[in-house]
Amino acid sequence: MAAPRAVWKGFLKVGSVSCGVKLVGATSEAGKVHFKILNRENGLPVKSAYVDEETGDVVPSEDQIKGYQADKGDFIEIEPDEIKKLKLTSQHTLEVSEFVAIEDIDTRYLEKPYYVIPADGAALEAFTVLREAMAKQRVAARSCVVLYQRGREVVIQPFGKGMLLTELRTHNEMVSESSVFDDLKRPKYDKDLLEIAELLIDKKVTKFDPSKFEDTYEDALIAMIDAKRKGKKPPKPAPQPKENVVNLASVLRKSLEKEGIKRQPKAKAGRKSA
Repeated sequence: MAAPRAVWKGFLKVGSVSCGVKLVGATSEAGKVHFKILNRENGLPVKSAYVDEETGDVVPSEDQIKGYQADKGDFIEIEPDEIKKLKLTSQHTLEVSEFVAIEDIDTRYLEKPYYVIPADGAALEAFTVLREAMAKQRVAARSCVVLYQRGREVVIQPFGKGMLLTELRTHNEMVSESSVFDDLKRPKYDKDLLEIAELLIDKKVTKFDPSKFEDTYEDALIAMIDAKRKGKKPPKPAPQPKENVVNLASVLRKSLEKEGIKRQPKAKAGRKSA
């Protein structure tokens, strides 16, 4: 089996300690269903093209240039060489600016993961020492890296025999939870129903196991494509979810019966202990 291709090579630097590292993508789109756009008249694939908004003519790639819209209809042209000259210090170095407790990381900011491995045998000892020290302290390193010509904030944490680097969303990309939650009312609820809900949860508590995750939409797509290939009728769509619960107490109790859970009778108030 061929070794995975590195998407970035450089150095991990903590103070005066540095070691060569490589980043390898931790996710893959290989198993996803991908579509092509076809011409309905002849069933042949069509290509996308950039066209002039005014004339409608196709613009060849050599005549295309990036532009930033400063005002409506007013663009600042940016040449490819101008972008290449913007060399960031982090282009080939993961310089650790600080360490944070792993449990303090807000998971909303985590975006895309990459595996971090030593670049070669010479880097193995320093890499291992850094990883083991971070694992012992239960911390992640904060840094930034240039990937695909863009600077990205990242966290790096111990993971198995290597490390895991995860791109972070910026604070400006996040929607404040207060703008969503502040208008939610806090209705009163029956504590008896809360107890029933807790029993249902206890019945289904398990360990986090991503190998059991299923993409039901992707599975439905594959089933539909397979049926069309064989000239069969596509599978029936999944039933629509039911509307909001009207009688929560009844629904919860039926759920207990379905799961085979029996509630323990409560001791009556005032009964003397034997």
